Amino acid sequence: MSEKETLLDLLLANPQEFVSGEEISRRMAVSRTAVWKQINKLREAGYEFEAIPHKGYRILSKPERLDTLSLLKALKTSTMGQKLKILDSTVSTQEEARSLAEGGAQEGTLVIAEEQTGGKGRMGRKWFSPKGKGIWMSLVLRPKQPMHYTPQLTLMTGVAVCRAVRKVTGVMAGLKWPNDLLVEGRKISGILLESAAEDEYVRYCIVGIGISANLDAADYPDELAHVATSLKMESGEAVDRVALIAAVLEEFEILYALYQQEGFGPIASLWEALSVTLGKPVTVNTAHGPVKGTAAKLDHSGALLVSTGQGEYVPIFSGDVELKR
Repeated sequence: MSEKETLLDLLLANPQEFVSGEEISRRMAVSRTAVWKQINKLREAGYEFEAIPHKGYRILSKPERLDTLSLLKALKTSTMGQKLKILDSTVSTQEEARSLAEGGAQEGTLVIAEEQTGGKGRMGRKWFSPKGKGIWMSLVLRPKQPMHYTPQLTLMTGVAVCRAVRKVTGVMAGLKWPNDLLVEGRKISGILLESAAEDEYVRYCIVGIGISANLDAADYPDELAHVATSLKMESGEAVDRVALIAAVLEEFEILYALYQQEGFGPIASLWEALSVTLGKPVTVNTAHGPVKGTAAKLDHSGALLVSTGQGEYVPIFSGDVELKR
């Protein structure tokens, strides 16, 4: 039995009582420093403790583990998530899903990880995805459409995630073009869409969704502390990740069917209704330099139209939007 398992056994044997560091040290036959290190490892794995000098440690909560049976039972979809792979840890769910797609995985195949060690965001950025604290997942799609329409799927995914977040948690998240969900200006979710094409048509898309569900303020590194938040921090209570995943997939399946039947128009209207970008002064950093103006609306392709004054609208197809407060 490992030290970590032994320590857990001691603390879970009488979960309402404190166990002193001295007693743990004696029963595990290790130093007090080794006990402290094991406590920190368990904290990193999602366990929460109360620690009081001269009394010791008491376990407050255990991490909720995602499992296939519970998730499949919660799903109300016919396709999305019905083929499912749950991993304890992976470099990136995007890479796992891409490998499955290349191997012929059907549309709706979902990869979820408790932890990503090399999670990806847009433009090669890293995505912070600690163990047991969030929803880190990638979905395989096989839309029969030209490659240049794929940015619309990013916006559609944003609508699905935003609707699910509001429905399950009550947190009034909003959409920032093109792929973020914000609460009071802080990011709680990001979307990454990657595609493979053949003759300018989509072979498959991998839709990556990251949702900071149950992170606490102390979990964030310094560089993210002022720009990121979590659903737990905003709502004041832990989020049922299974319920939220099921809701995201249900909303996604409904919107995907609507998109396939009626095109981007209805999706654009839904996105605009949930937007925290439109009507705001923005600076968009593009490959050709910054564009300043007011975010006006989406065009038929999903590009952001920025009004620079005098009736001129600049379409933005790719770039980082800075919202002016």
